[in-house]
Amino acid sequence: MTCASLFRWTSSARSDVGRVREINEDACLDQSGLGRWAVADGMGGHAVGDLASRLVIETLSQLAPPASMKRFIADARTRLQVANRQLREEASRRQVQRIGSTVVVLLACDRFCGYLWAGDSRIYLLRQGQLQQLTRDHSQVEELRQMGHITDEEARNHPAQHMITRAVGATDRLDLDEAAIEVADGDIFLLCSDGLCNEVSDQEIRVALASVDCLRASDELVEIALARGGRDNITAVVVQAEDPAVSDKTLLNPAP
Repeated sequence: MTCASLFRWTSSARSDVGRVREINEDACLDQSGLGRWAVADGMGGHAVGDLASRLVIETLSQLAPPASMKRFIADARTRLQVANRQLREEASRRQVQRIGSTVVVLLACDRFCGYLWAGDSRIYLLRQGQLQQLTRDHSQVEELRQMGHITDEEARNHPAQHMITRAVGATDRLDLDEAAIEVADGDIFLLCSDGLCNEVSDQEIRVALASVDCLRASDELVEIALARGGRDNITAVVVQAEDPAVSDKTLLNPAP
């Protein structure tokens, strides 16, 4: 027996090389019918980051239908550990220090979404007009911000903003954070690489998610980042939940 989501899901995705880089080291997964989405960002400055992000996404695309949210997350963890080992072995074979990628994954099951991540790719949630960042960056800058050494604005422009502290392939054992949230009708999630959130403000993200149809929202956000210079690869996956029970009740009992 599988743990099907009780929501109807609509999603869109776009990944762009940007205006500066020659190779797109980002990759993404957009499988609304299976309730799974992901973004991976190959580590800039390291060998074959595009290989790393593609391997991570291919690994996640092979997730089995879940029996429960707990099993869904556990399966994703297991597969990411396999990807981690493969990237470590590939780096050894090529005689380079590391081949790595960030990862952020969103999984839908029953009335919940689980998510797990390593690195500075993010998940945001727009609920009733309020935007919340669900993930916390695994980065040197975030550690400084958490300790109160720098402000939010200083963090955005800090010279060490690309120094991440966790990634698939970075160390022999991958350390992932995870959490889960009960989904509400109309929730909109954004998964993105840092090439988007470094160029687009939280307010601009909120407005785009609130005002643009889900199927066009990923394009809208990427275009904003490109207009700001597109200094990095840019990836956005936008995911919207619709509760059929709420929708059906609305149709059966329209407001007077």
